[in-house]
Amino acid sequence: MGTPRPARWIMIGILLVAVIGVQLVFPQGHPLRAATGNSAAPWLILTGIGGVIFFYSRVISGLRAQTGVDADTPAAVPTRQGSFSETELNRYARHIILREVGGAGQKALRNAKVLVIGAGGLGAPVLQYLAAAGVGTIGVIDDDKVENTNLQRQVIHKDTNIGMPKVFSAQLEMQAQNPFVTVKPYNRRLDADLAPELFAEYDLVLDGCDNFDTRYLVNAACVAARIPLVSGALSQWEGQLSVFDPARGAPCYQCIFPTAPAAHLAPSCAEAGVIGPLPGVVGSMMAVEAVKIITGAGSPLLGQMVIYDALYAESRKIKIGPRTDCPVCGATQA
Repeated sequence: MGTPRPARWIMIGILLVAVIGVQLVFPQGHPLRAATGNSAAPWLILTGIGGVIFFYSRVISGLRAQTGVDADTPAAVPTRQGSFSETELNRYARHIILREVGGAGQKALRNAKVLVIGAGGLGAPVLQYLAAAGVGTIGVIDDDKVENTNLQRQVIHKDTNIGMPKVFSAQLEMQAQNPFVTVKPYNRRLDADLAPELFAEYDLVLDGCDNFDTRYLVNAACVAARIPLVSGALSQWEGQLSVFDPARGAPCYQCIFPTAPAAHLAPSCAEAGVIGPLPGVVGSMMAVEAVKIITGAGSPLLGQMVIYDALYAESRKIKIGPRTDCPVCGATQA
């Protein structure tokens, strides 16, 4: 009939209402009722299915409008600028429908640049969940190679990757999980010469390294660049994490740990051991803090430290504060 699409749907709706009316008003055995199925039930079921489809389409349209998705974008082509592709919209739908994240938060995640120190026990879940969450650019620096002893807890690495540099092993798994993110591997040890230049490229740093020299270096570089630092640590059955950010009134790492403990007081995982799932718990919590900082959701662990005891299933949160005599951030806090 050449009528516009909206008019067609109106005509179909009127016809459907008329058919249901015939079934409900006319007596049993009436020719019109017999000609239209002799029962209202199928038509009511059809109407219900149509209503569900219409409601779902409105929800999807709302998500598209919220995120700026372009339905004409090919689903197989990763897009990191402009609108989300249909595949990305579906992938991140559970984020987008969260009131605290929404389309704006998911865009912030895609535009974020996050650097992860270490691709080991803590780095493994951090990298996996940041990639899955759609953080657009993820850097990872580590000079170690995958060893058989890592696989009990460093779940991003596979047995077939033993001997491969950890940053490349992690990159393979992250991009296999989410081809819409960019992974920048740095197969080298972080040092004082590299840190300022490298950190300047990122908005947020997550530290999961296993030695105090690197921790103090990372902390100093973050303070100098005014970059938030999400820091986690492990020992046997216990883990801890906090967000250090003197630029926002929180302490820095060295405020809380002025000097490194004696070697026998803080043995490595190789010396003291660590329960396999513990890095997954603490690393996942670090990734959550990163997502909160990027999207502005909730309250990050600024001025607070969470201590998790896996052996007794206990968690404690303690308040921590800056020190004006801190050699790293004291001038900021004064």
